Amino acid sequence: MEIQQEIDYNRIAEAIEYFRLNFKSQPSLEQAAEHVNLSPFHFQRMFRQWAGVTPKQFLQYLSIEHAKEILKGHKATLLDAAFETGLSGTSRLHDLFVKLEGMTPGEYKNGGEQLQINYSFAETPFGTIIVASTRKGICYMAFADQGHELAFNDLLSHFPNAHYTQIADQIQQNALFVFTQDWNKLKEIKLHLKGTAFQLKVWETLLKVPMGALTTYSGIAGAVNNPKAMQAVGTAVGNNPVAFLIPCHRVIKATGELGQYHWGSMRKNAMIGWEASKVFSS
Repeated sequence: MEIQQEIDYNRIAEAIEYFRLNFKSQPSLEQAAEHVNLSPFHFQRMFRQWAGVTPKQFLQYLSIEHAKEILKGHKATLLDAAFETGLSGTSRLHDLFVKLEGMTPGEYKNGGEQLQINYSFAETPFGTIIVASTRKGICYMAFADQGHELAFNDLLSHFPNAHYTQIADQIQQNALFVFTQDWNKLKEIKLHLKGTAFQLKVWETLLKVPMGALTTYSGIAGAVNNPKAMQAVGTAVGNNPVAFLIPCHRVIKATGELGQYHWGSMRKNAMIGWEASKVFSS
């Protein structure tokens, strides 16, 4: 990512955090612009370009009250509540995640010894990512905050015995269209994941949470018919091997707080706000 792009991303992410913490006072354009050291004119233009809506509109999307409204009265089965909002009908993305395939026991145990894995690096609205694929689908995606070499080493730790080629194949390129919203070019996304049966079930359940909607750990536990397994669900969510495509950023606390995120709470705020702006402005 170029230096200026990274600066712009950090400013917008910081602005989103500012709005989240101060939405009750409805901060003005001037106040928000001053917070990120920009003129109101440049802040308005940059924010609209990045989020697709004005800062004023964004205040309506990114607020704890929005999260609480989704959660209200649906403490056990929040996935159902998400669908009842009608948000799923506005997001083609959800319909494209129709196949999640777990690796064979042999592939799982031997560290991917028979797997050919292609990998590449790409820019997204939320930072640089490393994305990897087998012939069956996307097997790994993570933010490369510490640089390309360390990001590849993390991938290698997941599949230490696989054969690697640095190349951007068609499977990866198709999946990356989710960040540009050029969904006319987006074909069905397939995932080829290494995980236990329980982890795969949790990840598959996460794929059913529509863009623009939120759920909780208890909601996921209820959806996998194990309502007492919230801690195990939390562990499975935290071990998600495919950033953004498996939307663990849509899991929040039952109190309505957004909570932590493996790749940073500021990035989680940015993702939720970005998705909300796309859904509600469509």
